[in-house]
Amino acid sequence: MITVSNLEVQYGKRVLFKDVNLKFTPGNCYGVIGANGAGKSTFLKVLSGDVTPSRGSVSFGPSERLSVLKQDHFEFDEHTVLDTVLMGHQPLWTIMNEKNALYAKPDFSDEDGIKVGELEEKFAEMDGWNAESDAANLLSGLGIKEHLHYELMGHLNAKEKVRVLLAQALFGKPDNLLLDEPTNDLDVNTIMWLENYLSNYENTVLVVSHDRHFLDAISTHIIDIDYSDINLFSGNYSFWYESSQLAARQQANQNKKAEE
Repeated sequence: MITVSNLEVQYGKRVLFKDVNLKFTPGNCYGVIGANGAGKSTFLKVLSGDVTPSRGSVSFGPSERLSVLKQDHFEFDEHTVLDTVLMGHQPLWTIMNEKNALYAKPDFSDEDGIKVGELEEKFAEMDGWNAESDAANLLSGLGIKEHLHYELMGHLNAKEKVRVLLAQALFGKPDNLLLDEPTNDLDVNTIMWLENYLSNYENTVLVVSHDRHFLDAISTHIIDIDYSDINLFSGNYSFWYESSQLAARQQANQNKKAEE
C-alpha cells in the first residue's frame, strides 16, 4: 500500500501538481496517464524516493518492499543476467552474498556457524531456495532464452536488457511495483504475457504507459495528471475516456445554456 499525503512538486514557478492525497491499495493496478511533460514519470520518481517533493510525504505499509523498473541499461553490465534479476530483491540478494561469504571462509568458526544458521532461516522464509528457478521462469516468460541466463548483461543488446530489467522489477513479487513504460521494445507475445502477469498480480502496481490497449488490459484504476491536479478514477482507460468525454459534453451543454 502507498499513501500520498499533501504532496506538491514545484520547479521554480511551475507547479507540476499540488495538494495530492491518494491511497494505492493491494490488488489494484493504477494506470498513470497525462500529456507529455505533465509529470507522470516525476510522480513515480517521487513515490520511489528518487525525487524529493516540495511538500508532503509518501509512506508504505510496515515492512513492505518497493520495486522500480530501472531505466539505466548499463548499470548491471558486469553482472550475469540471472544475478541481475536476483538483485531485484535486495534483502534476499544481501543474505545470499553474506551466506556465501561465510561458507567460503577457510577458518569457519562456531560463531560463523551460528550466523549462517540465522541467515539460512531468513533465506528459507524469503523462499530463497526457489529464487533462481523463479528468476529463470520470469526471464523465459519475457523472451530471454535459457542460454543467455549466465551471460553478462554487457553482452546483451538493448531490447534484451529491457526484458531483463523488467524481470528484475517483477522478481520476488514486491508489495509495491512501479513501472514506467514497461512495454517499450517488447513484441506482441511478450506484451500479452505481461498483461496476464499484471492482471493476476495481488499487490499494488502503478504503470505509466502510452499504450491504451495495454492500460485497458491491466488497469483497475486510472490516475490522470492534468493542469497541476492528480485525479483518481475507477475503471480502465476506455471507461475513463468515455466518462471524460461525457463530462466534457455535459459541461459544454451547460455553458451553452448559460450563454443563452
